[in-house]
This record gives sequence, C-alpha cells and structure tokens, in this order.
Amino acid sequence: MRGRCMILVPIVMLLGACATITRGTTDTLVIESEPPGAEVELSNGMRCRTPCALEVDRDRSLVVRIRKPGYEPVEATVTPKVSGAGSAGMAGNVVLGGIIGAAVDAGSGAMYDLVPNPVRVKLVPLQNAAARN
Repeated sequence: MRGRCMILVPIVMLLGACATITRGTTDTLVIESEPPGAEVELSNGMRCRTPCALEVDRDRSLVVRIRKPGYEPVEATVTPKVSGAGSAGMAGNVVLGGIIGAAVDAGSGAMYDLVPNPVRVKLVPLQNAAARN
C-alpha cells in the first residue's frame, strides 16, 4: 500500500495547477481592423500593425489603441474573465485536492481568457466622423 501512495502523491502534485499546465499564463491577443494596416499600441507598450497577434499575460487588463492616418483613432479595453476552460482546471484542482494548485492557477492568471479576443474594429474616415458631429 505504501508503494502505491508513493506513486500517487507525485501524480497528484503534477496535476495540481491544472489550468496553468493546460492553458499557460499567456494568451494570444488578435487585433484586426477594417481597413487593415492600422498602428496598434497596447497599454503595456507592445506594438504591431493590423492584422496582428501579440502574446500577452492572461490576467492583465489592457487598453488597445488603434490609429491609421485619415481615420478616427479607436480605443478598446480588453479585460480578463474567468473562462470555461479555466473553471474546469480549477475544478480539477478541487477534485484532486490541490489547494496549492488552485492558488497557483488563480495567481498565474491561467484561469482567465481575454475579452474581447479578437479585437475587431471598423475605422471611420475623418470626413465621415466630422459629418456625424
């Protein structure tokens, strides 16, 4: 019996923090614009040109600034929300008795998805923006 426990304990420890293991602590944030080719800057300093994808932490809110000459600038906020897969990972921690794993998943951000993702915007030409006002 003792031999079985020696095998079971490491397996349970490995399965702790299920969401951290299965989902990771980062997510790929996709940004698209119509028309494409807009400059994107995230509040964390990362930059790209649409369409693009950036690897960001799952547990941090971000402001996405999208600009293109001749168009109104757009800002969108992306926030972490508990995901279905993250909830399943947390449930796996509870079933396996992994309180430490649950704490790791919560602290690492692995239980979150970024919303909205992808960020899709339709840029408004400056002349149309002036006509609306």
